Amino acid sequence: MIQDIEPRLDNRFADLPSRPEDLALCFREDTVLASLQGGEIRFPTVGECGAAGRYLFSVGKRRYFLCEAEPFGAYAYEPIGALRQYPPREQAFAGVTALHLYRWYRNNRYCGRCGAPMRHSQTERAMVCGCGNTVYPAIAPAVIVGVVNGDKICLTKYNRGYAHWALVAGYTEIGGTPGQSAAREVMGVSGPRASSLCTYKCHVSGPSGRPLLGYFCEAAGDDTIRVDHDELKEGRWFTAEEIDFPDDRFSLTREMIARFREGAWRESPVG
Repeated sequence: MIQDIEPRLDNRFADLPSRPEDLALCFREDTVLASLQGGEIRFPTVGECGAAGRYLFSVGKRRYFLCEAEPFGAYAYEPIGALRQYPPREQAFAGVTALHLYRWYRNNRYCGRCGAPMRHSQTERAMVCGCGNTVYPAIAPAVIVGVVNGDKICLTKYNRGYAHWALVAGYTEIGGTPGQSAAREVMGVSGPRASSLCTYKCHVSGPSGRPLLGYFCEAAGDDTIRVDHDELKEGRWFTAEEIDFPDDRFSLTREMIARFREGAWRESPVG
């Protein structure tokens, strides 16, 4: 999974000046300035962009700054989703993590309480206003569930967005726990009830920026797949032999499907 890649992300807040050799992450909506020539991800340096930028985080010894720049040379604005197809994996992780912060800064320029312009805190990752309002990055948790029925697992396809087979998923509602949300999604999307629900692992979901909590459970009762066609295109049971896509080392979904295919989902570590 992408959070397990070395070197690790250090997202501790710091108010640091940029250096010419630091890497610049520049965004336009859901695109990032990068070169994918040669089959690898390469971001421009701060020096190449000619902009100081705002410190975001570091990965290993490389520091990343949020900047603004026009396309130049080999660098073009590429869809953020394209990063998952290329090495090095730590660059893909840096790109999608920076996108979360870019969106948050963009969406919190003005105070939701009094309407005045917000300013950056110099002591923590927050936007502050003179009226006393402080805004932190918002995190909305979601759940995915590997529903296992004997030698089969339930996979679904969405009507829009992610086009591949995926696990049963949904958001945690206000007033509900992640475990309750997982059981609700199993009932509402795939028909059977969730039995023996167990936690697998948590990670931050790609471009969405939401923490994603993974569960496995056994199907109980009626195993007929019933999907809400407003959200899902189809759903069906797969045996391990029918799953022909590998763990992409990027998503929790693919890792959990690989655990099922290997017959190791019952020994899943909590993480």
